[in-house]
Amino acid sequence: MAYILLIIGFGLLIKGADLFVDGSSNIAKLLRVPSILIGLTIVAFGTSSPEATVSIIAALEGSADVALGNVVGSNIFNITLVAGVAAFLYPLRVENETIRKEIPFTLLASAALLILMSDIALQGSGSNLLTRNDGFIFLLFLSIFMYYVIEIGLKSRKDTADEPVTEEISWGKNILITILGLAAIIFGGDLVVANGTEIAYSLGMSETLVGLTIIAIGTSLPELVTSVSAALKKESEIALGNIVGSNIFNILFVLGASASISPLAANDKMFIDVILMIVLTIILLVFSRTSFKVGKREGLVLVAAYIIYLVYIILRN
Repeated sequence: MAYILLIIGFGLLIKGADLFVDGSSNIAKLLRVPSILIGLTIVAFGTSSPEATVSIIAALEGSADVALGNVVGSNIFNITLVAGVAAFLYPLRVENETIRKEIPFTLLASAALLILMSDIALQGSGSNLLTRNDGFIFLLFLSIFMYYVIEIGLKSRKDTADEPVTEEISWGKNILITILGLAAIIFGGDLVVANGTEIAYSLGMSETLVGLTIIAIGTSLPELVTSVSAALKKESEIALGNIVGSNIFNILFVLGASASISPLAANDKMFIDVILMIVLTIILLVFSRTSFKVGKREGLVLVAAYIIYLVYIILRN
């Protein structure tokens, strides 16, 4: 039964992503804002909802490793496999603002995570802990990022105020399509994580390994199918905005909310994963600076990086 539900989950994810990209792309046109901003906000927040659900429930149940591992594992998956596959299918065009501000903001959020969880090294504490205060700091960072995105959106809307909408697009229909797509993504992601985890345990995988692989990959499937779907529709700005925005939301919102609910203990192994996440974000930034796009070759390098990382964590655990 678990295998059947897993296949249904994948089906919902794929169809949901298709509807979600279409609806959100049309909403961007109606709002007269660049697609990248929709990717950074509505799409990124929507596709990050499975991570939020899993990590917040894990925090409430006292499973800090699952809450933290889910976010870090998901972000590495997004930067490498999601960006890599999307770029291989259709080169991702990178806006100057994305290179100068959005990807560096992801880097800043990742560095903040590393600093805030380094209590033993920086303060001589008995354990490394993301406290409630740290959670509130993340949420404060998120509010600054949202202010920046809204300000850019309003400026863009003002600049294009006189431009007519070229096609007949209805608000009601596209809001409905977007909500239905998001619901299918969340429900499909939940089915994939629950049944994938059940299958993994039945095959004898450890809890730590399940957290870093099945749960992290499962909760990132919405980002993967959404970005791939956007790339195939040549909506490369939504594809890249989704990846960058999801990583920002995962650290600032998901970990911020989780740590505010219940302090999260960070084990020693997690430091290597966070450092790898920072290095991979820098690599994505470097790739983005080459001709303002992430092309097929860079995509293959990113996919290879994820395969190497996956082999490493399987051997490590």
